[in-house]
Amino acid sequence: MNHRTALGALHIGALFFGLTGVFGKLAASASPVIIVFGRAAFAVLALALFASVTGPGWQRLNGQDARRLLLGGVLLAGHWVSFFIAVKVGGVAIATLGFASFPAFTVLLEGLLFRERIRRNEALLVLLVSLGLVLVTPAFDLASEATGGLLWALFSGLLFSLLSLTNRAGSGRLPAVQAALWQNLVVSLSLLAFAAPGLGAVAPVDWLWIGLLGIFCTGVAHSLFVASLAVIKARTAAVVFGMEPVYGIAVAWLVFAETPTVRMLLGGALIILAIVLSSRLAAEPAQRPLAEGV
Repeated sequence: MNHRTALGALHIGALFFGLTGVFGKLAASASPVIIVFGRAAFAVLALALFASVTGPGWQRLNGQDARRLLLGGVLLAGHWVSFFIAVKVGGVAIATLGFASFPAFTVLLEGLLFRERIRRNEALLVLLVSLGLVLVTPAFDLASEATGGLLWALFSGLLFSLLSLTNRAGSGRLPAVQAALWQNLVVSLSLLAFAAPGLGAVAPVDWLWIGLLGIFCTGVAHSLFVASLAVIKARTAAVVFGMEPVYGIAVAWLVFAETPTVRMLLGGALIILAIVLSSRLAAEPAQRPLAEGV
């Protein structure tokens, strides 16, 4: 893979991650729990195939690895379920932009959990996200579907921040694809009992959307991200993945006629700017981070 094809693979991966909310909304007969269960199950198959073909040798798990992956899987399950609730309640655009606030949560949580001093540019990041969320919210009314969806999306972003910090605490020992596979396996197993009673009620076409969600928006997208990092610097990759909300909102605009208002576009621009700023601050050329898609 040369630099040009790697950059193309990154954009395709960002597009697939951006389609997460779209496929979740298309699966109209499936509850958020069933969507996440199916997504994780299909993702395990896709990641296992990728790892068997191109992945590095697998590392044996020790007790600390197992505990971290178990916690990460539970956080990932909660993050995805709350995100798809946000999609069902508030729409794809609101859910995507609300989730995209996670860099601000990460800055605040790093200060609390790791006792790291918040730098001036990180404070600017939090300010950008806060202003963006104010603009994205049409009116703060708990009876409003948009507000309810945004709150669920913010909770999803908070859980994703905790997941990122969990991965950060144990990063480096396990290959990224192996860690993602184990976490998706934890997601599917932890939700099986809750999803099983409603599996028979899911329309066949919705299994198609869930399958595409798990294979392309999770397994393939993550695999493209990891493969491209062999050629492209993590700093560049982080900026490309800042396009993820743009792709998601644009497709939702076309498919569901979810036309964003001027306020939402301005707020989204501030949040996306914060994502790019956060990613460029965090990414180092030698890093091999996990793909941070929805």
